[in-house]
Amino acid sequence: MSTLLVSSKGQIVLPAALRRRLGLGAGARLEVLEEADGLKLRVVRPVATADLAAMAGMVKARPRGGARRLEDFDPAVPLARPRAGKR
Repeated sequence: MSTLLVSSKGQIVLPAALRRRLGLGAGARLEVLEEADGLKLRVVRPVATADLAAMAGMVKARPRGGARRLEDFDPAVPLARPRAGKR
């Protein structure tokens, strides 16, 4: 059992191991019930957390055209190329 400290603002901090075990992330809601022998906390709606590493590769763009070269991204290259119809 853990002992919690109440801050000057009335806030308490739940231990990290407990938050992980219960799946509590930022924004999770807890209900406080007052009982004869003390307080009881109940999870109302835990916020689901997403693992970004698990999402890697979910969205894939179809390739359009051929491979691009580094020069294709240089904004000065089109200015240096001769334009068709200009002499």
